[in-house]
This record gives sequence, structure tokens and C-alpha cells, in this order.
Amino acid sequence: MSIGQYMEITPEQRLEAEFAALNERIVGLEAAARASADGIAPAGLVDEAIDTLNGLMTAYATHAGKPIPVTDDPLEVFKAYVKGDPSLNAIRDNVRELVYYRNCLAQGRQDALPRNSALMTAHTARHVYLYLRTRCAQEHRLP
Repeated sequence: MSIGQYMEITPEQRLEAEFAALNERIVGLEAAARASADGIAPAGLVDEAIDTLNGLMTAYATHAGKPIPVTDDPLEVFKAYVKGDPSLNAIRDNVRELVYYRNCLAQGRQDALPRNSALMTAHTARHVYLYLRTRCAQEHRLP
């Protein structure tokens, strides 16, 4: 796609493209989770899931006209994402779950993770994707 063609796409088409790319990342998370021998989420999987959630929240918020800070901290992104619309708190526990997994791994406490945390990590990212995709469709944000 040339630069001129990119500039011609609508915000809705851009949002659709961002969601498609994030969906592909989630497909990769799901494959990695299924391949996990012990079912415990490795740090790389959790980091990728958190980055994907940040991407989903940022894509939605940007389309809605909300400013989002440039940060890797999902709690800061979430705080900006939810501002002004309490109904967006629906994914709060999903964000917190992944932060908990990341903190457990950072502290060397894999024993504090659930046995199937690899799949739960991928399913959490999928859940947020489906929630926001459905919400975007209901709000006519997608072409």
C-alpha cells in the first residue's frame, strides 16, 4: 500500500486493520499456550499478552478520541482507556490477571500461578479481543 493509499483509509478501516493484526498475535499466543509442556505461562507469553491488551485498549481509545499515554504499563493504559466511560471497566479483572502473572514471574514465584496459566493467558487476551470487537461493532466503529 502506498502512502497515498494509506492516508485514504478511514479511521474505521484503520481500526479494523489494527484489530486484525492483534487477532493474529492472539492466534500466536494460543498456539504457544497449547505447546506449553507444563501449562505454566512463560514470561514471554505473558509479556506478549499484556502488549496485545495494550494494543487493543489503545486502538479502541484512539478511535474514540481518548488520549493514551505511551507506556508499557497496562494499568496506566487501562486508566486512560476507561476514563469517562465506566462501562469499559468490564475488562479490568482481565488486565489485573495478566499483571498478577507478570509479577509472579518477575518474583520467581511460578508456584503461585495456576496450573493452566499459559492457556488462561491466551484466553484472557482472546476474551478482551472479543469484548472490544463486539463493542466496536455495536458502536458502528468498524466498516
